Amino acid sequence: MRSFVLWVVGAISCLFRLIPGKVRGGLIFGLLMIESRIGQPAAALRRLYLIKDNLERLLSERAMAYEGGEHPKHRLMRYHDFFIENISQGNRVVDIGCGYGAVARSIALNVSQSQVFGVEMDEQRFNQATAADNPQNLKFIFGDAFQVLPDGVADVVVLSNVLEHIEDRQAFLRRIVDVLSPGKILIRVPAFQREWHVPLRKELEITYFNDQTHFIEHTVSEFEDELHRANIQIDSLRTIWGEIWAVCHPAKPTGQ
Repeated sequence: MRSFVLWVVGAISCLFRLIPGKVRGGLIFGLLMIESRIGQPAAALRRLYLIKDNLERLLSERAMAYEGGEHPKHRLMRYHDFFIENISQGNRVVDIGCGYGAVARSIALNVSQSQVFGVEMDEQRFNQATAADNPQNLKFIFGDAFQVLPDGVADVVVLSNVLEHIEDRQAFLRRIVDVLSPGKILIRVPAFQREWHVPLRKELEITYFNDQTHFIEHTVSEFEDELHRANIQIDSLRTIWGEIWAVCHPAKPTGQ
């Protein structure tokens, strides 16, 4: 079905491209303006936000095609550097929810004598990660981190856009600490306070998450409170690119 839809889109685009670009843009904008004037402002906003979400998906897909298969956010945001700069030579690193392995691969290539494990539960992404040109100090493990983690202690645990996908985040963080005993936890999550559209969408009672699989997108205070309740101490925190980047470590239990 998907291939048929793409074929139809391709056929229509061949005809549509005969219209000059500025004219096509004007037609599309005109249709959106008409759509925005139907019904009350709140109803129009809900419809327009749905269109915006679909447009964001198209932008992301075209951006990956432009970059040759990898999202340009990796290059432009340089968030790989945040992880690399906070990992020391020879560290044993576990990247949980590693996706197709981009961050784990960067760490393995750029932190000398490191041993890096990527854990991923999505089979397609796991297969993509293992099929890449990976260095010898990088291994991938398939499975849910609630069930599967590498044996032994980790110097550093990486959670890059992972916490927001987990419903029971307290249990997840406790399991990481109990099983891996990390000295450092590096966390990156999307921030609720990234732009004015987010609270407006919440007022309109439509999804304000940038991914349908998210359970939360944290305010800074929510993030700090969640980690405090998980007995994890934040050493440094900054907000950049609409995200929260934090360097943390498990706090010692009271009395120790």
